[in-house]
Amino acid sequence: MVKLNRIYTKTGDKGQTGLGDGSRVDKDTLRVEAYGSVDEANAVLGLARLSAEDDQDAMLFRIQNDLFDLGADLCVPETAGEEGPHLRIAETQVERLEREIDAMNETLAPLTSFVLPGGTALAAELHLARTVVRRAERLMVTLAKSETVGAPALRYINRLSDHLFVMSRFANKGKDVLWVPGKNRG
Repeated sequence: MVKLNRIYTKTGDKGQTGLGDGSRVDKDTLRVEAYGSVDEANAVLGLARLSAEDDQDAMLFRIQNDLFDLGADLCVPETAGEEGPHLRIAETQVERLEREIDAMNETLAPLTSFVLPGGTALAAELHLARTVVRRAERLMVTLAKSETVGAPALRYINRLSDHLFVMSRFANKGKDVLWVPGKNRG
């Protein structure tokens, strides 16, 4: 369990932060950028939850908790043969997202064009969250080129953007705002 007695420590005043393994890195390192974007996505989902109800709110609450798990995963660099007590994203979390995507998608008509962000407030907020999740994913993919990032973590962040897309369509209740190519060309 996490216990925070002091919020400011002054240890980051010179542009460094501590990772979960105790090492210190610059605040603009790729790893910190990645878990910072995960944190930003979580904050946007907090806003989306203000518009969500019932099952959608419950799904977003679970995702918010998962995103803290993902941040914990990313803030502790993986080591070869690791068997420590570090919190890592589990494949079961990815599978839960897939089940939820499938259940929502079953109720939706096939798309005939790309979807413009909008419709209901919840759909617009979910699209914003989706774009932040996509940025976090790009940063995680780049990080994985030079350091170990767990495969379940990469699958989770990829599946999450799909989940938020489908949930935005579900929030629009079949009234997607569709892109009309060249509509305003004159």
